[in-house]
Amino acid sequence: MTSNRLSSLDAFRGLTIAGMILVNNPGSREKVYPPLQHAEWHGWTPTDLIFPFFLFMVGVSISFSLSKKRELIRESHSLYFKIIKRTLILFSLGILLAFIPRFDFATLRIPGVLQRIALCYLFSSLLFLKTGTKGRVIVAFSLLASYWLIMKWVPVPGYGAGILSYEGNLCAYIDSRLLAGHLYKPGFDPEGILSTLTAISTTLLGTLAGDWLRSSKEIPQKITGLFMGGLFFTLSGLLLHPFFSINKQLWTSTYVLFTAGAALFLLGICYGVMEGIGFKKWAAPFLILGTNAITVYVGSSLTAKLIALIEVSVNGKALSLKMCIYNCLLVPWAGPFNGSLVYPLFLIILWVAIMIPLYRKEIFIRV
Repeated sequence: MTSNRLSSLDAFRGLTIAGMILVNNPGSREKVYPPLQHAEWHGWTPTDLIFPFFLFMVGVSISFSLSKKRELIRESHSLYFKIIKRTLILFSLGILLAFIPRFDFATLRIPGVLQRIALCYLFSSLLFLKTGTKGRVIVAFSLLASYWLIMKWVPVPGYGAGILSYEGNLCAYIDSRLLAGHLYKPGFDPEGILSTLTAISTTLLGTLAGDWLRSSKEIPQKITGLFMGGLFFTLSGLLLHPFFSINKQLWTSTYVLFTAGAALFLLGICYGVMEGIGFKKWAAPFLILGTNAITVYVGSSLTAKLIALIEVSVNGKALSLKMCIYNCLLVPWAGPFNGSLVYPLFLIILWVAIMIPLYRKEIFIRV
């Protein structure tokens, strides 16, 4: 490729997209290895790292894509329009994915993954244009501290203050009052309103990492800085966990710190191997996915929905194409758990193959 892109950033983004496809599309929801499942409530699994990694990468990308443009004051109105336009497109795509296949506005889920990405992108981009590094540090940690105080001290009717159970937390109360009937589960949504504040902090921390990578420091210094930051944030999240639990569904402040640290570690590895050593061949499939990440996410989601909707007849019994592939082709030779794992791996391979022509022609679809 001849385009001026940071390969390690594209590879990391591709890794997260592959992870999303892997955990979102098992062959059977009942036959999934524990590391590929979300934590039931408090705590974390490797799966709980994937979404914050992507939001962190959104922040890093903001730093690279908007750093020069913010200097061009005369283009500011056009730039703000592009940011708002992209936000609306991302949010609309999220609504579209939620709308398919039921096509029911009465129960349409309003929050969602793409919707959260859209909001985090919007606010983080505007803050990047309006503030410097110090300003974003202040905003990011102010959001984390405010969220902690709100969740600990604002009482929930019928439960009281500081309740972080599934039913009694403030996030669930706000969502159930403002978005009743339009949530992922009755009374709660992991991408709900209040927790979007801390998700914005995740993206803002990503912009800070982007600032560091854009600096004039030598590559070894940048790698060291990424690992030192990873150590600081990871330990901070773990040490504060007893006081405010790491919880993906509530997107707690400690969850932000812990996952930001983990993201810095993995980014440091990718950056060191690819930009430092120059070894990039291993990342080819992830570069292919990462350079058109949103396109792959939307396309793979629609593909998975379509495969689940198509019905085929097997021995006179109607099965979805997905269950036919899983039960008839994968389970007999791989077993139920491995077959459930192989299914999304095939989906990842399919989308790598689909995106190869775009990657070779350096066609990057800006959603």
